[in-house]
Amino acid sequence: MQFEEAFRYLLSLGHETLAMKLGLKTTELLLAALENPQSYFPAVQIAGTNGKGSTAVVLDSICRAARIKTGLFTSPHLVSPTERIKIAGQDLSEPVFADLATTVRETADNLIATNQLTAPPTFFEQITAIALLAFRQKKIELAILETGLGGRLDSTSVAGAQTIALTPIALDHQEYLGNTLAEIAAEKAAIIRPGATAVIASQAPAALTVIRQRCESVGVVPFIDGGHARVLATGRDGRILATLKTSRDTYEEVRPGLRGRHQLINALLAIQLAESLRERGFRISHAAIIEGVERASHPGRLELVESVPQVLFDGAHNPAGALALADYLNEFVSQPITLVFGAMRDKNLEEMARLLFSRAHRLILTKPQSARAADEQILRRIAAETIGLEKVMVEPSAKKAMLIALEQTASEGLVCVTGSLYLIGEIQGALFR
Repeated sequence: MQFEEAFRYLLSLGHETLAMKLGLKTTELLLAALENPQSYFPAVQIAGTNGKGSTAVVLDSICRAARIKTGLFTSPHLVSPTERIKIAGQDLSEPVFADLATTVRETADNLIATNQLTAPPTFFEQITAIALLAFRQKKIELAILETGLGGRLDSTSVAGAQTIALTPIALDHQEYLGNTLAEIAAEKAAIIRPGATAVIASQAPAALTVIRQRCESVGVVPFIDGGHARVLATGRDGRILATLKTSRDTYEEVRPGLRGRHQLINALLAIQLAESLRERGFRISHAAIIEGVERASHPGRLELVESVPQVLFDGAHNPAGALALADYLNEFVSQPITLVFGAMRDKNLEEMARLLFSRAHRLILTKPQSARAADEQILRRIAAETIGLEKVMVEPSAKKAMLIALEQTASEGLVCVTGSLYLIGEIQGALFR
């Protein structure tokens, strides 16, 4: 298959959330038929609710500063699926992606023909296999894997990572993971396996209790919330100068590349992962850690575009993310804000609206091109109940909504696009790339 055909084929498998099926059997069969590419390199697996991707990209940046050849697997993508798979910091090329997607598809078809599978692996199962094949082909030294959903039954768990991280856990995806924080934490903490190093960010008590129980059951002594950040100064661009301290070391006057105070939590977690990797034989210096934290970037996460007017993209897709964005806007943004908002219907839209809508001088409600997207009229009703409709506009087309926002926002203002990474990807693909 050529790249476009490969991408269409993957999309034909169904939306990666709506069509997903939790469980490892299919991925295990598929990888076994591909001669288990995951067995060729050590791996770090990162699970949690918010901050997984940011922690992964910061760790990747640290490792690359230490001259370690990394393979990074994150999700979702914004514009192209090649963004999900990076080799030494570079997106996988379209020709290589297409070749590996063809191999995975042919292998899956053969498993179906021989009655080992009854249906094709899902989008996420196949793209996970593509990533692991790419990592083997490119002879990486370390894989960094962001868990897609949950942990216990997520395809990335087949890699058998021996270094594990859990970012802060909150309520999200309850229809798949459970209705309580303890149930969700149990799904995510299940990736902690015997012999693993487990690094745990600050957690709510209910989640932390479950995580401790999991660690005890598999004989792992975790590193729990071992970091502290002291803010020294804040910049107008939202970046923060801080001293970052872990149980092992202190990093003076570091300016993380990722914006917002909440990113200090992710930076500390990535640093602790790097320190633990050093104990597993990787050569990661103090200087490489600082360089990696400061050079890290993550598109779509408080990504500021210096246009006129300025544009801020942030994929705050649940209440925890909305709170982090609201805190950022309150601290760093003084100019009038035009908020372009579209989200998935399975999120707590009322709480997200409560946190964000009042910060907007103008609110444009729209709908990403996703089967999961919330209807814009539902968002209009929520806006009416939250802030009234005086400053609210509804535009079903995300591209048109963004064009209206750019046209109606004063040159000194800010357009903030948020609510879903799918919305950000659609707008960036249409107008900014």
